[in-house]
Amino acid sequence: MSEDLTQQWLTEIQALKQQVAEAMTQRDEAWESAEKWRKLYNTESEQRRSDSQLLQQEVATLKAEIKKIKGIDETVLPDGDTNAAIQTEISQIDSLQELQTKLIAVTKERDRLLMALKTEQENHSQTRKSLTTALGDAIDSLTKERTAR
Repeated sequence: MSEDLTQQWLTEIQALKQQVAEAMTQRDEAWESAEKWRKLYNTESEQRRSDSQLLQQEVATLKAEIKKIKGIDETVLPDGDTNAAIQTEISQIDSLQELQTKLIAVTKERDRLLMALKTEQENHSQTRKSLTTALGDAIDSLTKERTAR
């Protein structure tokens, strides 16, 4: 009888060891998954920031070009080649009609870029929410596993 009881305890201990090992494996997998999501979030947010900066620079360049075309040159562009190219392009405009056409094209491009920037900002916000939610879920799962132990 004592031997049966000892065998039961050994079997129970072995089963508990197996459960602990499985729980630790699951915990490690969940942690790896959380790390993966963190890295993805950081990569995505960095890309969004980079895209946003590029679009902001492009919008600023277009605004400066519009001001220059309108004759409101408040700032000199730091890039001499860009400044010279703009000057050349402006000097080639011969009529008011050409100037209006150019201004309309630049304004449309600015509006398109502003819409693209807004879309990128919305996409970034949505991505951040999704990744933050996924990260939060992973952390909650880890916390529940640790609490259950």
